[in-house]
Amino acid sequence: MTTAQDLLIVALDEPSSRPVAQGDLSLALAGAEVLDLLDAGALSLDGDRLVPFGERPTGDPLLDEASASLVREEPYETVEDWLWRRGNGLAARYATALEEEGRRAGAPRRLLPRLGGRTERADSAARHRAGERWAVREPVLATLAASLGIQEAPVGAPDDADPAEGNALTLVSATVEDALTELEAVRQRRRIEDDAFANVWRAP
Repeated sequence: MTTAQDLLIVALDEPSSRPVAQGDLSLALAGAEVLDLLDAGALSLDGDRLVPFGERPTGDPLLDEASASLVREEPYETVEDWLWRRGNGLAARYATALEEEGRRAGAPRRLLPRLGGRTERADSAARHRAGERWAVREPVLATLAASLGIQEAPVGAPDDADPAEGNALTLVSATVEDALTELEAVRQRRRIEDDAFANVWRAP
């Protein structure tokens, strides 16, 4: 079970203050992978750069794929560059993996078209684990969910929290939020350009 999979389930099941677009979710999932790979000891952070260690199997196919795709030559890759590269189409891939698990649990359905609204919960081990983690507002999951407009970020951190882990979460979540802001700015520019183009054709 990974933070990225948990985040997908939360995004599907919990109300959000705004529609959760696939592109937004993909960026947040890529950020979740960074934090999972840090936790697994597959990489470390040197400032905002991802420094990989030897490939270490995590037991999760998508997370192993993420680990294998880390840039392994200096100056390495920044968290921001990782989000844009790894995040391309990532929500659809995680949704496909979750759908396959749902089919094994007897609940075949497509997930991504329902983003931004509540979904019928498929009874699966993955959903139970994600639900337990969300119920206690685990800081990593809750912070990433907050970047998507789901609930509010947790206040502070547990007393026994690892300072390094907290610093990594702060860096990654801030980078995710910056990327989301940039993506929305791109969308707005496109809408303005599309409207301007449409007005030209409507002009007498």
